[in-house]
Amino acid sequence: MPYRDVPAYYSQWVSSERIPDFLSGRMATVDDPRWAESGAASAESYARWSSHICGMACAKMLLEERTGERFTLFDLLERSREVGGYVVTEAGIKGLYYRPLVQLLWERHALDAEVVEHVEAERLVEWLAEGHRVIASVHPTIRTPDQDPPHRGGHLVYLFGLDERGRLRFHNPSGLPGVSQVDARLEPAIFERFFAGRGILVRRG
Repeated sequence: MPYRDVPAYYSQWVSSERIPDFLSGRMATVDDPRWAESGAASAESYARWSSHICGMACAKMLLEERTGERFTLFDLLERSREVGGYVVTEAGIKGLYYRPLVQLLWERHALDAEVVEHVEAERLVEWLAEGHRVIASVHPTIRTPDQDPPHRGGHLVYLFGLDERGRLRFHNPSGLPGVSQVDARLEPAIFERFFAGRGILVRRG
């Protein structure tokens, strides 16, 4: 059944209206005027991490919707790093790793979460129709679904329902404002082109 209410939306960049500028390089992330709202200790730390925390934006949306708890992006990032969700090496930032986040959702927030793999988009339809939520791995070019992605995966979106036409409804932490950001909707067959077949299922409580 369609989901009547749209959960609160959060971007991995606090100034979500400026995402086209950040992606194109017209504006440096370090110059985001709202960076402090992320909870980062500095604009430089925010700039370093913002392109890696789509999963934290999804977790933030999930937790606010399901538990009413509100955290900053960097609150969640710190908690995820504590349990191994991200690893920082000389080569750069690795993660988000799903199982540590699932552990966090289980142990600290009492959410029935699990890692799912080898899933087709039609299975997402079934889960959403049952009232579950999914943090799904897609290619970031899902923000422009008329184009074909070079591969699948590499980015996370928050799936929260279906519309009357059976389309998947989701928030995209790096979507384009007014186009593919808040309550984006795609046919399962189109979503499938970007979907890596894996993610985190959070069952209805």
